[in-house]
Amino acid sequence: MGGYQIIGEGRGGRWLVTCDHASNHVPDWVGGGSFGLGPADMSRHIAYDVGAAGLATLLAEELDSPCILTKFSRLVIDPNRGEDDPTLVMKLYDGTIISGNRHVGEAEVVERLNRLYRPYHDALARLAARRPDTVIVAIHSFTPCLKGRSPRPWHVGVLYSYQDPRLSHVLIDLLRRQPDLCVGKNEPYSGHLPGDAIDRHALRYGRLNTLVELRNDLIADPVAQQVWASRLAGVLHDSLIMLEGPTS
Repeated sequence: MGGYQIIGEGRGGRWLVTCDHASNHVPDWVGGGSFGLGPADMSRHIAYDVGAAGLATLLAEELDSPCILTKFSRLVIDPNRGEDDPTLVMKLYDGTIISGNRHVGEAEVVERLNRLYRPYHDALARLAARRPDTVIVAIHSFTPCLKGRSPRPWHVGVLYSYQDPRLSHVLIDLLRRQPDLCVGKNEPYSGHLPGDAIDRHALRYGRLNTLVELRNDLIADPVAQQVWASRLAGVLHDSLIMLEGPTS
């Protein structure tokens, strides 16, 4: 099914869990299935969000809601960027030259859009519209330290746009009440990026939303992913009750 996978489409929950950077797969029709990078680079955060797919899948199960995941590397084309974003196809990422993208032309970018990016967003739009009260939670992960930078102190970051911080503000407050966590507020990145997946599928429709970033060393294996899925599911549930009341 093209560039995405849907898990639990028939579940009854109102959440929609998304994972834009779930895979490090490079299709055979893109540079013969390689960007000229070795296994070490393809297993890094530059190729995908390490641990995010497992966490997103388990979180959706905990929330009795569907999950949609990409099946292609962010290096092929980044579904969490607008089509006109200059970082849609990366040529340099965290010190690594993406040689397979250095000379990519417009026709090849359009092919990647048509075969991977657009089908993913079409499916995401359909899932988001399945009920009027959909809440989107996007799952990402971040590396503990970028090359040449200071270590990042956060265990988890909650990202949001100033256009709709409702759910994220409550979520941040609840997470910060947990003494073992260092929680980033729009860290390690800003949550407002015009044309990104949240903008496209939540903000434009007034849907409640949040983006959760886990430090990837904390979700490196299935056991850790399950622990965090259960933890996040509880806090997300409580956040929604605090925001809308116990009948939601």
